[in-house]
Amino acid sequence: MNRAVAAVFFVLLACAERTPITLSSTLLHDGEQVSILSASPTAHTLYATPTRVLRPLRRGLQQPLGIDWEEVDTLAPDVADLGTLQELAAIAGNAYALNPGRSKNWYDLPDYWNATLPIGDSSETMMRGHVFVDTRDNATVVISIKGTTLPFTGPTSGEDRRNDNLMFSCCCARSKSVCGCFGKKWTCDTNCVEDALTEDTLFYNFGINLFNNVTYLFPQARIWLVGHSLGGALAALLGATFGAPTVAFAAPGDRLAAQRLHLPTHAPITHVVHTADPIPYGACTICARAGFALETRCHLGKTITFDSVERLGWSQDLRHHPIRVFVDQVLHAGGMWRDVDGVEREVPLARVEEDCEDCYKWTFEDA
Repeated sequence: MNRAVAAVFFVLLACAERTPITLSSTLLHDGEQVSILSASPTAHTLYATPTRVLRPLRRGLQQPLGIDWEEVDTLAPDVADLGTLQELAAIAGNAYALNPGRSKNWYDLPDYWNATLPIGDSSETMMRGHVFVDTRDNATVVISIKGTTLPFTGPTSGEDRRNDNLMFSCCCARSKSVCGCFGKKWTCDTNCVEDALTEDTLFYNFGINLFNNVTYLFPQARIWLVGHSLGGALAALLGATFGAPTVAFAAPGDRLAAQRLHLPTHAPITHVVHTADPIPYGACTICARAGFALETRCHLGKTITFDSVERLGWSQDLRHHPIRVFVDQVLHAGGMWRDVDGVEREVPLARVEEDCEDCYKWTFEDA
């Protein structure tokens, strides 16, 4: 266990020891929607739905090549419920805040999230965020992962960019400082990129250790993952690794990274995007000038698309990417959204991204 992972583990362990925990088994119901958390009879209720997931029989510290999987019944967030999406988006937004409840970036949450455990600290250059625990019965734990910090505005910004460029560009952002896997005339060494993704210092491998530590501390809990942008994509990759239900907001395309990590592509993952944000579509031209090659656009699982261009009259602009825009102006816009089938819904249906192709200019070779 490296020093950064050990520090997170002992912070989690210390917080868990301070809070009395009563373990309970996962609740499964025959109905399509289950009320699992509610602060009071008049407050919003977080909803979940029964789902079946694939989980690895063995959890390793690197990508799970050649291992066996088992089918498990669990509860996943009901992504068709707007209130549930709003709450999970707020939890994803809180991953950016250093001081729970005392930061201007912090969203107030219902009282049942009465334990917040930090991932990393203000000096860490590694992956950061918070773990949210419903300590009334310890049945639900949500791991929330921070997205990219702008260059030179925080200690993680350099590592954020390195992880973005390695996982969500076609081939190492065509930069030797990321990895030397690209060749002439748009060719890329697939084995080289896959090897680069196994580096211990990458956020994905840090997240594997984190997830294992959380399951050690809360062995009977249902564990969900959420995140925004880079944090959402990391959450999705970890969700695919462990078969954990995941909701990712405004994430770059993660399907190519999942293929390179040999992860199952049909995972309990829901991506939530809106059309005026260029990041999920691999269309951020200004990002390249800041050293970010966010080129992928195809996502794991299913995607919910809010058409903010049509509904809100926005144009595609990087200023529409922040989580606060998503929470405050998209998810709280009110009214109905026209879905791709022409039907107006409070939440558009989650759909598999059909006929999506990443990096069509590139030729990938096995050296």
